[in-house]
Amino acid sequence: MDLPTLWFLLIAVFWAGYLVLEGFDFGVGMLLPVLAKKPEERDAMVRTFGPVWDGNEVWLLVAGGATFAAFPNWYASMFSALYLPLLILLVSLIVRVLAIEYRRKQENDPVWTARWDWALAISSLLAPAMVAAALANVVRGIKMDANSDYTGSFFDLLSPYALLGVVAVLALFLLHGATFLGLRTEGVLRERSRRFALGIWPVATVLVAAFGLWSLLGQGDGIAVLGVVGVLMAVAGLVGSGLALLKDNEAIAFAGTVLTIVGAAVLLFAQLWPNVLPSTGDPAGTLTVAEAASSHYTLKVMTWVAVLIAPVVFLYQGWSYWIFRHRITSDGFSTAKSPLDALKQRAAHEG
Repeated sequence: MDLPTLWFLLIAVFWAGYLVLEGFDFGVGMLLPVLAKKPEERDAMVRTFGPVWDGNEVWLLVAGGATFAAFPNWYASMFSALYLPLLILLVSLIVRVLAIEYRRKQENDPVWTARWDWALAISSLLAPAMVAAALANVVRGIKMDANSDYTGSFFDLLSPYALLGVVAVLALFLLHGATFLGLRTEGVLRERSRRFALGIWPVATVLVAAFGLWSLLGQGDGIAVLGVVGVLMAVAGLVGSGLALLKDNEAIAFAGTVLTIVGAAVLLFAQLWPNVLPSTGDPAGTLTVAEAASSHYTLKVMTWVAVLIAPVVFLYQGWSYWIFRHRITSDGFSTAKSPLDALKQRAAHEG
């Protein structure tokens, strides 16, 4: 396997990791005004992903940075064409960070907290919507001239395929977030999460199946074998998740949504290969993996850096998930100063 192919696969892995990890905290953020009826319940929901959300966003930075370094032509053309969706994504992520950090800065002001909670919910919806729109347009192709410069308008990005991708991803992330909440909470929040997951599951299944079939049959240069594998993984994950929800097995249900998201990533990048950015305008503007790649020396240095640093990052993130693996209750957090403090309170309560 040559280095451009290796880095195309690594970028696909980075995107899959980002969608799996950030997908559940996007889902929890969107569900904030839906499932929580009291301030302490909203606090508990935010604290389910509070210790890990910033680590999850690292995967997006790594995917973007790796694209810039390994495929600079891809990065330049993609960011030029998708400037507005990616700008909305960036603003949404900034607002989301502010909402998480500032929502409890004035604990005695319920209006302050409620406004930041709504900001968190809206930004948690807009961010994945823009990610989905960007990925769908990259797979479908973008109107470019022979120099791979964008020649379309913003409305060219709002194709039926891209819009279906947006609603499918939002439904899937709502299911992913609800199963995560069921895995991390207890009591009334756990029960509400399970009921919501059972309700959104058929919607997500239909939308993801429709988007998957359209991606497989209507996008790319043909039907890729790995694309078929991706569709089968996505379907198997959704079926397994639904059956697990009926049997109150939240761990299997969450594993099912993880498998579905990974399958969707496999499908999209398999259909994209051997291109990195197809042109729907002048065919000469299509960028292939080989044409868009950096020099052999650059890719060789990047590979050695990844081999040395990636295991440390994976170990640290795995450790942080292990430390914060316990279920969270809505009571007790109102007096806790931090997630670690809350876990100590819970351990003391359980003896």
